[in-house]
Amino acid sequence: MSAAQTLPDPTAPLVDPKAAGKVSPATQIAPETAEAFISEKRIGERIKRLRLKKSMGLVELGRHTGLSASFLSQLETGRVVPTLRNLARIAMVFSKDLSYFFESDPVALFRVHRRHERMKLPQTGVDDPTYYFESLAFLVPDRQIDPYHAEFIPLKTGQTVRPHQHTGFEFLYMLHGTLNLQHGDQNTQLEPGDSVYFDAGTSHSYRCVGKIPACALIITMQQSTTPRVATRKPPIADATGTGNEAPSTTGSNETKMSGVKNLPASRMPTLTPRRLV
Repeated sequence: MSAAQTLPDPTAPLVDPKAAGKVSPATQIAPETAEAFISEKRIGERIKRLRLKKSMGLVELGRHTGLSASFLSQLETGRVVPTLRNLARIAMVFSKDLSYFFESDPVALFRVHRRHERMKLPQTGVDDPTYYFESLAFLVPDRQIDPYHAEFIPLKTGQTVRPHQHTGFEFLYMLHGTLNLQHGDQNTQLEPGDSVYFDAGTSHSYRCVGKIPACALIITMQQSTTPRVATRKPPIADATGTGNEAPSTTGSNETKMSGVKNLPASRMPTLTPRRLV
């Protein structure tokens, strides 16, 4: 080793005292990066969304927060960035935590249900079911509607259908076959392509007409109000189209999913506890 190639002094300081407290531009967060980070949170849009949800004008929000309407307008359009103090004032007006303005927006709901994942379940509450159904949205949490594919089988000799009722409304679209729908005192026959929308709080039942199964798409929509009860119990239609008066179903706690207790957890449908079809 030559004299010019001496080893570094292990006692020498690792940082140049003249450079202490300074950061290389290459390791600094660029101003435009910080601006982009703030813009991604869309704080102004969230403020405006809260304000409009309360039907509140800029002037009124200004009175509550002590901020001018012009400043609030600039906040909502993203021309200025609020301080934490000003953002806290706005958050308190709308009973929100500061974290509300920085949380990621929820991802849009999107769920695919493959045909092989669905479970065909029988009508519950009877020993001899007259239809089978498959939930088309069992993976969707907190869903607002419940879609089903239902298959109604031809009745056996002496077999009767069982009427039921539940809160909300029901929509049915016939795919193939012929189906008889009894809704309160009204009896309707549905063919492929026909659809019906009805109050599910009225007692109703379905009966396959003919020798081939009838299939339909059924959508139930929950309603928070108390269901209406039919003033007169409809007759139970048997294989000949006649029958006795139907028993009342008011107050029953039975649900469509009562027959799936022993399903594997990985394929357990998560239907809401309500009577469906």
